[in-house]
Amino acid sequence: MQASDLDAIDHHPISAALLGWYDVHVRALPWRKRPGEPTQDPYRVWLSEVMLQQTTVAAVGKYYTRFLELWPTVGDLAAADESAVMAEWAGLGYYARARNLIAAARAVAASGGAFPDTEDGLRALPGLGAYTAAAVAAIAFDRRAVVVDANVERVVSRLFLIDTPLPGARPAIRTAADTITPDARAGDFAQAMMDLGATICTPRRPRCLLCPLAGQCKARAGGDPVSLPIKPAKKAKPQRTGTAYWIERDGPEGIRVWLVTRAAKGMLGAMRALPDDGWAARRDGDKVPPITARWEALGRVSHGFTHFDLELQLMRAESPDTSALKDGEWWPVAGIESAGLPTVFAKAVRLALADTTQASGDAEQ
Repeated sequence: MQASDLDAIDHHPISAALLGWYDVHVRALPWRKRPGEPTQDPYRVWLSEVMLQQTTVAAVGKYYTRFLELWPTVGDLAAADESAVMAEWAGLGYYARARNLIAAARAVAASGGAFPDTEDGLRALPGLGAYTAAAVAAIAFDRRAVVVDANVERVVSRLFLIDTPLPGARPAIRTAADTITPDARAGDFAQAMMDLGATICTPRRPRCLLCPLAGQCKARAGGDPVSLPIKPAKKAKPQRTGTAYWIERDGPEGIRVWLVTRAAKGMLGAMRALPDDGWAARRDGDKVPPITARWEALGRVSHGFTHFDLELQLMRAESPDTSALKDGEWWPVAGIESAGLPTVFAKAVRLALADTTQASGDAEQ
């Protein structure tokens, strides 16, 4: 894209056409206000934007609703027990987001309970990067802000025919997005761009005949919008191996399993989990169990993280001496879902429970 290309597009019709389309086709989302309604609670905007980072709209809905039921205001979230918040976040992934969520809520509460209404002020809160700060400023406060997520990157790269490969194209994409961002209805415009990318200007099969910007789109005029944005080749993810340990005891209160709380920093920080052998993104586990016992292999589960894939062996202790266990808690197996385990450990639990059910069935025959 040449610098002159920015001047070659009549920018006002772009924002006007997009907002007109949005007024009719706005998606109904739990955190979304209707066009023309007053700006909305910044707490709800911020909560939804944090949850939506690298996570689909479909996955976020139930978590967003549950969080608002438990913590309807930023003050409620600030006062919440961290382990309860982490447990409710379980399954959404990228758990650093939840830790930053708590830290930011507490920072807002400590400063009087009101969110900053500018990008710079929002950037000062824990975990709010350029995108989230811009989104909250625009959507919650109707500040003019350039909001660029993956959907917007795709729309803008095609609209302006920006053919520099990512991530090198991002400065040009932001500059181009700035030229078409209106002063009024900034929040609606930001959400309109997101909706256009999510429903019309899709990665593989863009619905160009339905696009309100088709007449201005340089990639469509060139005949190959699907090729943009140009993404770098994916690197193969390393494969890691590790071991998780199922240690249970039976008593008057029923069967319980030993859970630990992971270190606050690092993989799955501050989350409850089965004890493991220290696997991490850059190393395999050492296969050293937490106690001496006779161990039975129950099987393996696989899980993909952002930067590596993990194959986790699950071992169960037979008649263990649990006196050496420390820094953990006995959790009722019947209520294991309420422990809020990360997905990889939830998979291991399902494997253990399936084995227990099978063994029980065999014993009854």
